[in-house]
This record gives sequence, C-alpha cells and structure tokens, in this order.
Amino acid sequence: MTADHTYFYNHSLLDTATAWYQQGGRILLIDEVHKYARWSRELKNIYDGLPEMQVIFSASSALDIFRGEADLSRRVIQYNLPGLSLREYIKFSGGPLFEPLTIDDIRENHVHLTFQMLNQWQPLPVFEKYLKYGYLPIIADGESDYLQRLEQVINAIVDTDLAYIASYNAGTAQKVKRLLSVIAESAPFKPNISALASKLDIVRDRIYEYIHQLKDAKLLNILTVEGKGASRLQKPEKLYLENTNLAFAMNPHPDRGNLRETFLLNQLLNSGATVWAPKSGDFKVGDVTIEVGGRGKSGEQVANAGDYMIAADDLETGFGNKIPLWLFGFLS
Repeated sequence: MTADHTYFYNHSLLDTATAWYQQGGRILLIDEVHKYARWSRELKNIYDGLPEMQVIFSASSALDIFRGEADLSRRVIQYNLPGLSLREYIKFSGGPLFEPLTIDDIRENHVHLTFQMLNQWQPLPVFEKYLKYGYLPIIADGESDYLQRLEQVINAIVDTDLAYIASYNAGTAQKVKRLLSVIAESAPFKPNISALASKLDIVRDRIYEYIHQLKDAKLLNILTVEGKGASRLQKPEKLYLENTNLAFAMNPHPDRGNLRETFLLNQLLNSGATVWAPKSGDFKVGDVTIEVGGRGKSGEQVANAGDYMIAADDLETGFGNKIPLWLFGFLS
C-alpha cells in the first residue's frame, strides 16, 4: 500500500497493521511512508506491539528516518538505493554482466580489464547513452520521453516530497527550484552564498538549508575540503548535480567537462568512497588524487600531488596513470 492513499483519510497505519496481523499477515509493505503525518510514532507502535510483523517501508531519500518524533534507531535497518551505475545499466539494457571493481582494481589493472571487456562490448556508445538516459530504471520504458519523465521526478521531489518533509509551501518550492536551476547552469558550481542569497532574495542560512535538503533528496552532491567536515552551515567547496541525467533534463546542451566530473563524483560516492576536494586536481580518494579531462589530458596539474590518476574521456583503453573515464562506472 502507499501511505498517501485516500484509505488513510479514515484509517491509521497501526489499525491497518493490526487488522492485517489478525488475518494472518506477517509482512507489511508501505510505500512513501513520509506522506503519512504520524509515520514514525505509528511505525514504532507496530514494531513494539506486533513483534512478529515484518514491516518494509520506502520513503524519500530526503527523509531522516531517525529524526522522526519517535525513536526508530534500534528498530530499523536502513538501505539507501542509488541510481544505476554504468555497470548495472549495461546489464539492465541487455548487455553482459560484469563484476564490480574496486579503486585498486582500476588503478593497478585497468589496461588488462579494459582489453577483457572490449571483447564483449563497445564502451563509448553505451557510455554516451548512460550519461543522458541511463541512471534511473524508468529507462525501461524507453528513451523518447525519459528526460520529460525525469523533469516530473524533479518536480515531484521538490513540490511533494520536500513539501511533506521540510514543510515547503508553494513559494518555498519555487525558490528551491530557482536555486537548483542556478546551480545546474554552471555545475560544478563553487558557491558564493552571499551572491546567491541576493540573487534569489533568500537569507544566507536558508541557502545552506536548501542546499543540504537538495543533497538529501539526491538532486545535488556536495564536495568539501578534507578536514573541514560537512556541517549544514559549512560552505561547500563545490556543488554538483547528483547525476548526469539531471544535467540533460535541465539543460539540453550541458558542458562536457561538467558531465565528466559529475559522472565521476557520482560513481565514486555511490560506491561508498569518501571523496574530498584536493588542493590540485578534481577529487581525492584516500591518498589518490584524480584529475578528470578529455583524452588529451596530461598530468601536469597534478604532477606535484604525489599519487594520482587521470580519468580520461573518449578512450577505450588507457595506459600508465591515464584511465578511461567510463571504467569508473564499474565501482558498484
């Protein structure tokens, strides 16, 4: 059942779970639980009062399930479901199934790995499709209206999900959309919070708040400098759209360099890596600095960074420290 169904106008989750339990039900599935006003308290009551009932619920990624009015921290196992990695998209669209790789696999064996893969598929055409259409499973319905449906997803997140979770009204939702649009125009975006506040007629603290809500809702990724943490009042080093498909949905001709960085950061974060903004180069993972660019990209900018890799676009296979950008899509 979905928690925004009209059934719940006159029925509670707890009453529903109890009735189902009395009929022999032991598994309860609830979709979009954040759209039910008393969700956390009633879930707690279900967990405590019906211990044999297994409850599986979904919610917007913007919802912090451990900050509801009732404590669920000892009762809930939380799973975050990111979009498809390039590796998953290949299989999802009927291609071969490859095993996920680690950063060390890519760093040490990328030449061997890419030659093996080239016997089974051509990476560059598939990579181009993935950047535009491949991140969400709605691609199963076809490419022709994928970006239009993705626009609808963006609107639903801001107008509906964040409206429930962060108590947005119509005016707030419009301001948040304008903020997202400004960021999308030039992401990766090094924010000037004062300029944003002035341009959008929003106080500074609200800008920070909206940025982090968009991050929680999986519309943005935030990059910070190592050691500075990620406080909600900490100025981000850079802001990125969460995935490259969003760039095409919000701009018919996104910048190629921006797409490269957006793709790499997305794949690194979704693999569980901790990523920082380095002093030189684009990203730092552990002790390794990664510079992103086209096939002709050199290591000049990161030559003094110590251990580094170059993630190069438009390459089927690499050499030395230069690694095909698409290969990082196999991290998860």
